[in-house]
Amino acid sequence: MSMLTVNTKLLRKILVGFIREEVRKVGVAKAVLGLSGGIDSAVVAFLAAEALGPENVHACIMPYKTSNPESEAHARLAAEQLGIEHEVIEITSMVDAYFALYPDADNMRRGNKMARERMTILYDHSAALSALVLGTSNKTELLLGYGTLHGDMASALNAIGDIYKTQLWQLAEELDVPRVIIEKKPSADLWAGQTDEQELGFTYREVDELLYHMVDLRMTREELVAKGFSPEFIDKIYQKVRNSHFKRRLPVIAKVSNRTIDRDFRYSRDWGK
Repeated sequence: MSMLTVNTKLLRKILVGFIREEVRKVGVAKAVLGLSGGIDSAVVAFLAAEALGPENVHACIMPYKTSNPESEAHARLAAEQLGIEHEVIEITSMVDAYFALYPDADNMRRGNKMARERMTILYDHSAALSALVLGTSNKTELLLGYGTLHGDMASALNAIGDIYKTQLWQLAEELDVPRVIIEKKPSADLWAGQTDEQELGFTYREVDELLYHMVDLRMTREELVAKGFSPEFIDKIYQKVRNSHFKRRLPVIAKVSNRTIDRDFRYSRDWGK
């Protein structure tokens, strides 16, 4: 049994409770999320529907012209199985209007713009519906920096940010997420044929084992090598984790006073409640 095997029934109970408490404690009853057709957002939708009731969950499906049509179909499938309110909002005209000014922009710039465009839509719906935006980035993505700052990495709260991708597949089985979503190749769907593992250069199962021993168990490089991980792989992943740390923190604030936000003035999110 892998060390990444989780008690899915307990995890489900914890995360459903987390969403229910964190949404309601700020005085709202609803949540909004982007539903991509992938497993991460599907799991969050299933957890949110259980926590708040399907009538209190709103999903935005936001395809671009190069998006795989299967993605929208799978997003609709998840939303319809749950009975949550959902709508399709095309982002093609919004994104293309900007890149008409910069036609030579590469895939990375275009992908970042799409991710941020989608998040502006979610936050607009958050205001319109008095709903909190739910994050859909898992622990593997957050540690590797595999996401767009102020794009898909943005949210008011994230129920799956401490769960590795390998564990997310297990939780999806527990939640009865549609089989076609569980078994598809993970993809950010930012351009035709793109898959996460092809772009990263390794599988989620491979990197999750290393990250678990590196981050959760705090093993040294020597211990990781002795465990059987290749030195090249260790160094590559360590650099990814280190170089993306700025994405996991508030912007660095120059300290010029006695109490600086996020350094000396550090309270929990619900401070004073």
